[in-house]
Amino acid sequence: MARRFHPRSTAREHLQTVLAAIPWKLLLLLPVLVALAIPAYLFGTRLGHNALSSLTQLVYTTSGPPAPATPTPLPAFPARLPQVGSLLYTVKNGDSCDSILTYQMRTVDAGSIFTDARPETVRALDAALGQDCHALQPGMVLTLSPQYPLVAIGGVVLKIEAASPQQVVPTPLIAVPTQELAPDCSNGCLLLVRIAPQVQVHLLVQTTLAIQVGSWVWAQAAMARKHVANFDTYPYADPTASLNGMSLRACDFQVDNTHDANALSCDQLLPNTIDDDGGSWMFAIAGPGALDHWHYAIHQAAGTQVLLWLSAQNGILTFKPGNPLYRYNSASHLYVKI
Repeated sequence: MARRFHPRSTAREHLQTVLAAIPWKLLLLLPVLVALAIPAYLFGTRLGHNALSSLTQLVYTTSGPPAPATPTPLPAFPARLPQVGSLLYTVKNGDSCDSILTYQMRTVDAGSIFTDARPETVRALDAALGQDCHALQPGMVLTLSPQYPLVAIGGVVLKIEAASPQQVVPTPLIAVPTQELAPDCSNGCLLLVRIAPQVQVHLLVQTTLAIQVGSWVWAQAAMARKHVANFDTYPYADPTASLNGMSLRACDFQVDNTHDANALSCDQLLPNTIDDDGGSWMFAIAGPGALDHWHYAIHQAAGTQVLLWLSAQNGILTFKPGNPLYRYNSASHLYVKI
């Protein structure tokens, strides 16, 4: 049998074989992939870093303490203060002290507040009127005062004395952070309130609203009445008393921008005759920092000292068109009808 001979491959043939085995398309695509991979890597690294930072900030924000509330801007103090005062009335034919108080001052209970059964009450009325009620004559001039008057005030809280302050009681296993809690005023608090740069009052409130030192409070309040021996229900305020340092009992109470819908109504502050009289007298100051807060239709210049009659409707006091409205005359120290 004849022998077969295989010719040896040359170096050129080996080179062609190697070159044929190389994936030239991949080699051409590789620079393109590298050119795209580098920017993608840099962008992905930056995006991941930003996402991680945002996630970390979100965790800190949601788990940390809440941001403090933006404080409510305090209103400006009024230029003047409410002024206790009286008005004059000239006796007419057929008048009596009871009828004058009932029709001129709307004191429906005048006959039971001032009664001959208690002579000390009639003597106190004579002193307030400036005339003897048993000897009235036409032409006599009487000084009439509003019974159980209210006052409208607003001011900043300087001090709080609570009847039942809340207390933090930590257990041995739980660390309770030290923080200032609002006192519990649901059973009553005595507030020291600045109502003018140099004037402070003591305001007795009963509310479930949180009150802090620095809070601005609005209130209608029962004024302190003149002390008369053996006459606890004497209805008139002392015209010589100063508001500075006076103790007032609050009704229609508001803290900053929150009105207490459950606060005592003014007819619940005893003694008073609001329900029987169908309303109440109020001393106030016209203007945005004072009486305007209650949106009564009182069109007087800011700073005007006024005495007005508020009508009671289901325990709510409101000013109706035609209600008596008086302005204080600083020259005569009396209220004159507007």
